[in-house]
Amino acid sequence: QVQLVESGGGLVQAGGSLRLSCVASGRAFSSLGMGWFRQAPGKERELVAAVSGSGASTTHANSVKDRFTISRDNAKKTVYLQMNSLKPEDTAVYYCAADTTGWGRLRQYEYDYWGQGTQVTVSS
Repeated sequence: QVQLVESGGGLVQAGGSLRLSCVASGRAFSSLGMGWFRQAPGKERELVAAVSGSGASTTHANSVKDRFTISRDNAKKTVYLQMNSLKPEDTAVYYCAADTTGWGRLRQYEYDYWGQGTQVTVSS
């Protein structure tokens, strides 16, 4: 069993930055691929970024490339999402998820554990 707790969401103006954190417990963290997903009102949940267990491999959605960066600190059992140059269309609930294969997969059905989500609101 893996527990995930996100933090760092909030209200920010367009062009601003936020850093989301997700702390994991219950399983060797380095064995978990980690992903950040988001869901805006009326829209499907989508992948934002993913990272492999070692941190060596990352993937970012085209919509956030060059603005968002996923990273992890295995000693702290924490995965981060640094979000810069935020836009109103980034407004969503952001979820952290764990993939027990360790790969950091791309589809939400491939993830086994989910956090409760944290709200990010970007005002124009």
